[in-house]
Amino acid sequence: MRAALAALALAATMTVTACGGGQDPAPAAGGVSGDVTVFAAASLTEAFTKIGKDFEAANPGTKVTFNFAGSSALATQITQGAPADVFAAASPATMKTVVDAGDAAGTPIVFVKNQLVIAVPKGNPKGIATLENLSRPDLKVALCAEQVPCGAAAKKALDTAGVKVTPVTLEQDVKAALSKVKLGEVDAALVYRTDTKAAADVDGVEFPESATAINGYPVVALKNAPNQAGADAFLAYLRSEPAKAVLTAAGFQAP
Repeated sequence: MRAALAALALAATMTVTACGGGQDPAPAAGGVSGDVTVFAAASLTEAFTKIGKDFEAANPGTKVTFNFAGSSALATQITQGAPADVFAAASPATMKTVVDAGDAAGTPIVFVKNQLVIAVPKGNPKGIATLENLSRPDLKVALCAEQVPCGAAAKKALDTAGVKVTPVTLEQDVKAALSKVKLGEVDAALVYRTDTKAAADVDGVEFPESATAINGYPVVALKNAPNQAGADAFLAYLRSEPAKAVLTAAGFQAP
């Protein structure tokens, strides 16, 4: 009888081993796995790319995919049904579009702030020192469109300073405005401090009026997130000290 029982136990063990062969191990209890899709403002590109890699390293079995663009364009995609787990916008006004459409899961939280600077080619060949200088007729200036957070902030700063600027182009996100400076197509652009900090071939000229147009960046998990656990984990990681260090190094301000 003992021999028969031993044989049955061995057979059961072999069956369990065979069934588990070649399969990925199950995630640990309370863990997170799978794809996490994050829609994020273009100005978050460099910082979030680093945070995404760090998140994957801290959560084996996950893969973070980003969609970086102008916040207003991303909000439109979300309200039209684009699948995403997390939305990080460059302004509360843009986030409100998603909240009002009923696509947010919970209340958005502002996790960083950002401030405008004047982006100029390296060395500032045109000698731009103030916001008022942008009204000079010899300068070509790029701005973001007003419906984009960086454009709304630029308008507020210019209105505060009483400065009239006629841009040669209106761009749909801050990276596009910055690229005009990098390509030599314009002499200056109003972009975020973080964008000039991330670019080796441009300088950022600070101006006091930017303090009146600081943008808060809200983030939220989305109601129809394909990976709700992944969304919650990513939001939790954004509040971690390693993530905060990355954001601070990129030039973002604490909320």
